[in-house]
Amino acid sequence: MIHIREATLDDIPYITSIFRDTIVHINAKDYSEKQIKVWSSGADAIEKWEDRINNTYFIVAELQDTVVGFAYLTKGYYFDGLFVHKDYQRKGIATKLMQIIESKVIDNGYEIIKSDVSITALPFFENQYYDVEKKQKKNLKGLAFENYLVSKVL
Repeated sequence: MIHIREATLDDIPYITSIFRDTIVHINAKDYSEKQIKVWSSGADAIEKWEDRINNTYFIVAELQDTVVGFAYLTKGYYFDGLFVHKDYQRKGIATKLMQIIESKVIDNGYEIIKSDVSITALPFFENQYYDVEKKQKKNLKGLAFENYLVSKVL
């Protein structure tokens, strides 16, 4: 059974491992080797992860006391991150995390949720009734990344 709870600073090693491994093993099919290296290096920015946990709505999914996924919300309505461990994809974990994030957006008084999603994640978001607002290029450490601004009326 999937257990969802708010993240703590003690979760950072699991969160950063999931972040890096998901990008390296799952997103690699849609992005160049250089893009994957730059993007996955975000796992090393421990202060940013601490800040996210302390200052955003940040939840983790556990299976048998092991963190297998996470999601976080900023600005009350912006779905800023969703990652599931590479070995636990397609088991309903991302859907459960998304449902809780969407409920939080409603609790925060918003009717629309927005996110910037990767090429890899786009089909999942579309299957959850998110609409593409625009295809875009985002700059990360001087490298352009193609992604999509999506939104959903809740």
